[in-house]
Amino acid sequence: MSITDLNTERFSTANGLAPVLLTVEEAAKCLRIGRTTCFALIRSGELESLQIGGLRRVPADAPAAFLARRRAERQAA
Repeated sequence: MSITDLNTERFSTANGLAPVLLTVEEAAKCLRIGRTTCFALIRSGELESLQIGGLRRVPADAPAAFLARRRAERQAA
């Protein structure tokens, strides 16, 4: 699974570049979950995030990596 599977292109900036970092809200939209659930995944360490100053950001490839891990876990069970 790649990040393009999650369609982050809708978050493109005015210059047409895909973002490297997503807000928590954008990551939640990619995963089609709520903001609170997304923060819970971040707190538990299941979804990678970075603290930049006072801001919390999610690497653009982290939602796809999270889904890949969840799928692998499900298939292993």
